[in-house]
Amino acid sequence: MSGTVEGERNKSAPIERDAPSPEASSYSWYVLMVLVVVYILNFIDRQILSILAVDIKADLGLTDADMGFLGGAAFAVFYALFGIPLGRLADNWSRVKLLSIGLALWSIMTALSGFTRNQAELTMARMGVGVGEATASPTAYSLISDYFPKRQRATALAIYSSGLYIGGGVSLFLGALIVQSWNAAYPQGGPLGLSGWHAAFVAVGVPGVLVGLWVASLREPLRGAMDGLVTPAHPTPFRTFAQDLSMIVPPFTLWGAYQRGPAALVINLATGGAIAAFAYMMIQLTGNFPQWSAVGFGFYAVFSWASSLRAKDPATFRLIWGTPAFICTTIGYGLVALAAYALTFWSAPYAETVLGLPKKELAFILGANGALSGFLGVIIGGRVADALRTKNPAGRILVVIMGVVGPIIPIGIGYTTDNVILFYAMNFVAVMLGATALGAAAATTQDLVLPRMRGTATAAFFLGTTLVGLSFGPYIVGQISDLAGTMVDGKLVGDLRVGILSLIAVAPVALALLIAAYRTVPTAERTIVERARDAGEPV
Repeated sequence: MSGTVEGERNKSAPIERDAPSPEASSYSWYVLMVLVVVYILNFIDRQILSILAVDIKADLGLTDADMGFLGGAAFAVFYALFGIPLGRLADNWSRVKLLSIGLALWSIMTALSGFTRNQAELTMARMGVGVGEATASPTAYSLISDYFPKRQRATALAIYSSGLYIGGGVSLFLGALIVQSWNAAYPQGGPLGLSGWHAAFVAVGVPGVLVGLWVASLREPLRGAMDGLVTPAHPTPFRTFAQDLSMIVPPFTLWGAYQRGPAALVINLATGGAIAAFAYMMIQLTGNFPQWSAVGFGFYAVFSWASSLRAKDPATFRLIWGTPAFICTTIGYGLVALAAYALTFWSAPYAETVLGLPKKELAFILGANGALSGFLGVIIGGRVADALRTKNPAGRILVVIMGVVGPIIPIGIGYTTDNVILFYAMNFVAVMLGATALGAAAATTQDLVLPRMRGTATAAFFLGTTLVGLSFGPYIVGQISDLAGTMVDGKLVGDLRVGILSLIAVAPVALALLIAAYRTVPTAERTIVERARDAGEPV
C-alpha cells in the first residue's frame, strides 16, 4: 500500500471529513481487480439458478413460489446470518485467508448442487453456497476501505460491485449454453444421470476453487491506516467468532440471553414467540413452510445477535443499530435490492414463458443487457456519489434515491409490452438506474463506523440487502404470480407479469426511509468518535 501516515493521529480527536489521506497505489487497484473477479464468480454461482429455473421447476415439479424461495430465502437467510460472525471475523483476523476459504466453500457447494435430485437437497446446497458467500463482501469491503482513501471509497466499492452485474449476466449466458449443449449431447441424460441444469452447476462451481488460490496470494493491508486510525490485531479472533456464532444459533441464543440476566431472557423468549407466531400465520396464509420458517429463523437470530452485541460491544451497537442514519440507509437500500434481485432472478423466466423467447437467445441478450447496464449504473452511481459528497455530506443518499425512483417507469413499460425490443430496452434502463444506488449506500454505511467495525457494519448492511431484499424479492414475485395464476391441465401456471409489476409498490416506503437518512447522515458521520467514546470505545 503506497503512502504513509505522518505519525499517528491524536486518537482523541474527531475524524475530519476533509483531512488529507494517503493515496491508493497500483497494488491497491490490482487487489480491487482480483476482488472484482471473486465477486463475478460469487454472482455466477448465486444467479445461475435464474436461467435454470424453468428446467428445474419442470424437472422437480415446483411452483413459482418454490423457485422464489430457492432463489431467495434458501440462500439469503444463511448468507445474512453467517455474515454476522464472519463479518466480525473479518474485523479480527486475516481477511485474505478468510476470503480464500469462503470462495472454495461456496464453489464446492455450487458444484454439489449439480448432484441434487429434489427440492430439499437443492435447498441444502443453496444454504451451503450462502454460508460460503457470506465471507465475500465483509472481507472485500474491509480490504477496499484499507486500500483506498475515503474520497475514492464509493468509486472503488462501485467498481467492486460491478462484479454483481457482470457475474449475473455471465451466469445467464453460461447456464443456457451448458444446458443446451449438454441436453443436445445427452438427450436421455448424461453420465450419472445428470441433465443439463445439473451439469451447469458443476461447470461453474469448479473454477472457483482455483481462484481461491489466487486470492490467497494477496497482501493483507494495515487495518485503519487510510483513516489514520491504525487498529491492532485482535488477540483471540476465533474465540470471538465462536461467541458470535453462538449468538445466532438456537438454543445457544437462550443461554446467551440468560447470561445477560432474567429480563434479557424474557425479552428474547417473547420476541422469539412473536416471530414464530407471525411465521406460523404466514405459513397458514401462503402454504409455504420453507419460506416463512427460514425468514422467521433469520429474524429471530438477528434479534438475538443484536441484543448480545449491545451487551458485549456497546460502541459497535451504538454506531450501527443505534444510529438511525445507518438503519434508514440500510433498509432503504434493502428495498432497492428487493426489486433488483427480483428482476435479476425473474427476467429470464419471464422472457422464456411469457414472451416465448428461446433460452439461448434471451440468455445472451439479457446476460449482456444485465452485465452492461449494471456495470454502467454502478460505476456512474459511484462516481456521482463521490462527487456529490464533496459538496454535501449526505450527497450520496441522493444517488440511492435515484435507485428507487428511476426504475419505476421502465419496469411499468417493459413488463407490460409484448414488443421484445422494447422489453429488452426497458429492462436495460431499469437495471442501470437501480444499480446506481449500491456503491453510494455501501460507502455511506462504511463512513458511519470506526475502522475496526467495518466488517461488522458490512454484515449489518447486507442484512438489509439479503433478509429484506433477496429473501423477499424473488419470493414475492413468485408468490403473487402463483396467486394470480390459473390452472391448466391440472397444473398451476403463474402470472409473472403481475408478480413483477407488484415490485413498484415498495418504492414509497423506500423513499420515506431514504429521505430520513438524507436528513440524519451528516450529524451521524460528524459525531462518530464522540458517540463511540460515550459508549465506552477507547478512541
